[in-house]
Amino acid sequence: MSPTVRIIGAPTDYGANRRGVDMGPSAIRYGDLAEAVSDAGVDVSDVGDLFAARAGERAPDDGVAQGDAKYLSEIREVSERLADEVADCIEAGQTPLTLGGDHSIAIGTLAGSGRDAEIGAVWFDAHGDFNTPATSPSGNVHGMPLAAALGRGSFDDHPWARSAGLSAENVALVGLRSVDERESEALRDSAVSVYTMSDIDARGLTRVVEDALDIATDGVEGFHVSLDLDWLDPSEAPGVGTPVRGGVSYREAHAAMERVAARDAADGADLRSMELVEVNPILDQHNETAELATELAASALGKRIL
Repeated sequence: MSPTVRIIGAPTDYGANRRGVDMGPSAIRYGDLAEAVSDAGVDVSDVGDLFAARAGERAPDDGVAQGDAKYLSEIREVSERLADEVADCIEAGQTPLTLGGDHSIAIGTLAGSGRDAEIGAVWFDAHGDFNTPATSPSGNVHGMPLAAALGRGSFDDHPWARSAGLSAENVALVGLRSVDERESEALRDSAVSVYTMSDIDARGLTRVVEDALDIATDGVEGFHVSLDLDWLDPSEAPGVGTPVRGGVSYREAHAAMERVAARDAADGADLRSMELVEVNPILDQHNETAELATELAASALGKRIL
């Protein structure tokens, strides 16, 4: 029997500072996601999108002062529903593929994925996502989901945000090139493993990704992959809200996802959950970034050239 992937849309832009990323799930589906995943030899089930009110219809919790997190109440609502959906999916023997939306949706994916198991995570991103409300310059929660999942700072007072099964020792960030000053200090003081683009330049992408996967799969039952499309260079993925020059290339991104698939197929921890985030069709060109997200998901799930 072929494995089954359950596609779950989480169309939010509460965590971002630019509107439009809530249309990401639709754009990714329009890029023939189901067909691409099927071509990887995987059965596909799509349960549609979770409900999320438009950000313009809600107040952002006055979230501009230091110590605030914008739209935290709305993010909690979506995260709790998403966590339940992800956990139900895993219990049914399926692999959840969450489509964002901004990166704050990772709070829900990780909470569901780590509800009944110890997990690791590989975080492919230009940014650290390790701010807390007290350290964030903007109050935008898409810069906080990893810190939230690990219960850092004031997130320790929000059980809904923490992933019970995730430990910092099993988290690896890959491809960082834009980190806030206080966020950088927090990462250095944590047990999270960090691989910057400079590390990739010096050592090569495949070696870095293999090391990251070793960390994420050490002594756990499964691993999560969080893929922010701004991990790629903007020349490859223009449709993101926070582009940073100097990212990975098209071929490097596919090579990384192929290593994910190879690890999933090997003995040991399996790919337990995955998400694609921060695709913004308003900023995209001919749906190029959404189609790339579709291709990369297929590679992570086992699609090969031969």
